[in-house]
Amino acid sequence: MKEIFASFEKSLQRLREILGEEKTVANRDSAIKRFEFTVELAWKCVQKFLREQEIICRSPKECLKEAFKFGLIEDDPKWFEMMKDRNLTVHTYNETTAEEVYNRLPNYLEIFESLKEKLDQFQKEL
Repeated sequence: MKEIFASFEKSLQRLREILGEEKTVANRDSAIKRFEFTVELAWKCVQKFLREQEIICRSPKECLKEAFKFGLIEDDPKWFEMMKDRNLTVHTYNETTAEEVYNRLPNYLEIFESLKEKLDQFQKEL
């Protein structure tokens, strides 16, 4: 758990950094790729953490529902919006979509940060 959590923390830090940079096409595309990594690591952290609590979930959506029940994340529609955006950026490349998703990325930092804090807190308690 520690290794994947450390990767998630680093990925979140790098996403935050690139979103603080001047917007260029290269920075936009870099931010989207970092977002994709961060989403993957976030749900994998949730999955691994829940597995350690003997809760099995196999898909991101299922893991998010279980994480909410467990109290690991808030019941926030941003989680599902974020997954939708991640699927858009991974499976298609369209300039308009890239712009739209890039503009929404700052909205996801708060829920990523909240997850990071909760995972850190639960790891210390367990």
